[in-house]
Amino acid sequence: MAWKRIIIALFLISSVVEADEVKLTKIVSLNQPWGSSFINDEEIILTEKEGKIKIVNINTKDILDIEHNLNFLVYGQGGLLDILYKDQDLWISYSEDRGDWKTSTSIGKAKLNKKKLSFSNIFQANPPIDSGYHFGSRLVIKDNYLFASAGERGQGMIAQDPTSHPGSIIRIHLDGSIPKDNPRFIGKDNWLPEIFQIGIRNPQGLFLSPFDQKVYMSNHGAKGGDWFGEVKKGENYGWKILGWGGKNYSGTKIGPKWKPGFTKAIQYWVPSIAVSAITIYKGNEFKEWNGLALITSLKDMSLRSLDFSNLKDVEEKVIFKNQIGRIRDIQVHPTTGKIYFLTKDALWLMEKN
Repeated sequence: MAWKRIIIALFLISSVVEADEVKLTKIVSLNQPWGSSFINDEEIILTEKEGKIKIVNINTKDILDIEHNLNFLVYGQGGLLDILYKDQDLWISYSEDRGDWKTSTSIGKAKLNKKKLSFSNIFQANPPIDSGYHFGSRLVIKDNYLFASAGERGQGMIAQDPTSHPGSIIRIHLDGSIPKDNPRFIGKDNWLPEIFQIGIRNPQGLFLSPFDQKVYMSNHGAKGGDWFGEVKKGENYGWKILGWGGKNYSGTKIGPKWKPGFTKAIQYWVPSIAVSAITIYKGNEFKEWNGLALITSLKDMSLRSLDFSNLKDVEEKVIFKNQIGRIRDIQVHPTTGKIYFLTKDALWLMEKN
């Protein structure tokens, strides 16, 4: 057994060797931040789950609170979620108060205004559900399309029901209108028109690769079965027919890790690391990482890199672990390529040591 312990120790040492090559600096303290987006080279706009929207100047560390009109409900994992900026417009995902403790993963759009944001809803995940679990929800823009991840709200097999939004990837136009080439209009007659892919559990990462122009996502499994994979039109990731290698929290088996007929993920984690936000890195600060997926995690409190250029031999490394706590979001500076994280209580900077 001693030789096994030696091998494990050597693996752990080699897997975190890159931690000495990076420097982590706390920028400002926050209260349960969730999503973020750069609005220029100096300012990043972010949400706090409990209901605040803030702009942080990463150089001066000044924080500006912005009023807003969102009808949200903080319930379990719900509250203000992701936020995305482009060309003076903002999109936000949040748990909308639909009455009687029922909520939905909803998306609002507004013009950027540093005094008050007036959001108008452009999407609601229906039906509204009385649950504080699994809202998703990340946002990404590709061309004139807005992709959004909608969690299955702890309802399991609802992710296999294309007449309900929870447990799916949504694709709409930037104004909320529906693309006429969504699956509904090309053979999936019973799918809701906004749905692009089904069979998702709790997707908390979504990113457009600047290299191959594909959208990638991360997804929480149950007790095990986290994964990273590609968003694919009209396909099904299999929840809750598949368990992705995980089990129910009671310990009972869910289903096979994968079987033909369902989308296969690129990388799985069993046991769960509680995978969160992702990015496909492109920048000057860490040139050696260009093209790699960077994977953040909550429970595991780690940053990992994935080289998935060869899908038959995906290479994973742990860059750091247990340094800044639970990591909720990751953003790459648009000019410098330095990396910014949202953790449970702060905004952090990572740069070369």
